[in-house]
Amino acid sequence: MAERILQLIAELELRPGDRMPTENELAAQMGTSRTVVREAVKILSALGRVRAHKGRGLYVADDEGMLGSPRLGGFFLPTDLDHVYMLFEFRRVQESAAARHAATRATPAELRAIEVAAELCREGHETGQGALFDRGDDEFHLAVAAASHNQFLVAAVREARRLQRQSNIIGLQGAVGSHTAEAVQEHAAIYRAIRDGDEAAAAGAAAAHVDRT
Repeated sequence: MAERILQLIAELELRPGDRMPTENELAAQMGTSRTVVREAVKILSALGRVRAHKGRGLYVADDEGMLGSPRLGGFFLPTDLDHVYMLFEFRRVQESAAARHAATRATPAELRAIEVAAELCREGHETGQGALFDRGDDEFHLAVAAASHNQFLVAAVREARRLQRQSNIIGLQGAVGSHTAEAVQEHAAIYRAIRDGDEAAAAGAAAAHVDRT
């Protein structure tokens, strides 16, 4: 239902700040109960896609849930596989560039942050703690981006990973196999290449990691 509401927003060409149909109207239009609609709205509110104003109704949230301006694709639909694949294409470009720059720009402290995050992922994998692995994974990719010393890359990596989480939460949870063991090895390869100052190897390892993901 959350996916269907996002599709409706796109079809109606609603923009951030526009008022949406009420919960009752959505329920009637989609042939479901208001309770189901309310739960879907809670998910979308938590993701920053919809805002519920007490006594005023539902509104499309600001552009946190969008891929930039309408020129860059408008709303990202988390369960549209074409959008998800495009997002991974975008991630491949970003993260390869971030790793390449990090290989020549990372300070000792930044290298240590990358290493610590990679070890956190390893611990999460070995102990079966998914939340710990996910935290380490986020910290790893953001640490690599930070070591690129390019704030635009940091912002782009953070935003792409946020959109990817929307796909996991709404529609793709459990639909793809876990590859945490491979990810641990791939993180180690990226770290080693950055540590060794090998730009080509760092970019290649980052691209291979995103491709496998």
